[in-house]
Amino acid sequence: MDFRLAISALSLSFLMILIFQNFFLKKSIIDDIKNRSSHKTIATRSGGLAIFSTIFLISIFNYFIGVTIFDYSFLIPIGLLVLVGLYDDIYNVDFKLKFIFQIIAAKIFIDNGLLIDNLHGVFGIFELNRITAQALTIFIIVAIVNSINFIDGIDGLALSIVTLFILMFEFFSATTSPLTNLSYIITASLLPLFYFNFKKESKVFLGDSGSLFIGGIVSIYVIFILSQDYIIKEQYDVHKLIFVISILFYPIIDMIRIVFKRILERKSPFVADKNHIHHLIFSKTKSHISTTLIIVFINLLVIFLIQTVNLLI
Repeated sequence: MDFRLAISALSLSFLMILIFQNFFLKKSIIDDIKNRSSHKTIATRSGGLAIFSTIFLISIFNYFIGVTIFDYSFLIPIGLLVLVGLYDDIYNVDFKLKFIFQIIAAKIFIDNGLLIDNLHGVFGIFELNRITAQALTIFIIVAIVNSINFIDGIDGLALSIVTLFILMFEFFSATTSPLTNLSYIITASLLPLFYFNFKKESKVFLGDSGSLFIGGIVSIYVIFILSQDYIIKEQYDVHKLIFVISILFYPIIDMIRIVFKRILERKSPFVADKNHIHHLIFSKTKSHISTTLIIVFINLLVIFLIQTVNLLI
């Protein structure tokens, strides 16, 4: 089942990317080249819609043949994030509207059973009451969604970080999780987008629909990690919060840095600029591939160092 899911997702994703790219080009819905743009050729922001459509079609097919490959209720809040992001890709909506819909999507996640109700001893806190747990979960989901959105600034970076995150989630898991099939589908669906991201011409970007979508996916995984159901392999066992920070190191660090920087400069934390860490690295390398590889390597190094320290303690 896993292999067939991956092949189906890979093939369908490639087809969906081509279909939506052609549709966006025919409708002249292209990513305008601006001062902070990293591309100099025609590109569409249709990647996120294509990836979501791939997952949605695979889910619908399996649903009608009576096979549950993951919790299909996730598609409702994820779909909401995709629609909000797509609207922003086309009409450039105010960040406040996106923020409100992110909170609504987070509440739907909670109502579907995703809730951080235990801090596992952080600050001496274990179980949380319902209201505190819901507020914390909404904050975490919104923070993760925006952290992924923030790093979607150069070719392949957000795709690479999310792929690395999912691979690490599965590698460190002691058991097969309810998200394993979703991991196969997501990873396989993202692979064709690497090709379209790095093309010299006729590029396809994730767009806000894609970054909000994969940000929502990552938040599902993070909440699952922090639950009692996710068990880290004994030889790699670290505190779950440290584990999450290690495999999401770059998005977390970049978001903390850029938010504090903008606040200190009395700017809105959500106003886009070219002061992210990846922009600074890119200004030196002048290469999207090199910049992405450097950041992925740093994230892998952090994971390795944390595991090494854990083994030595």
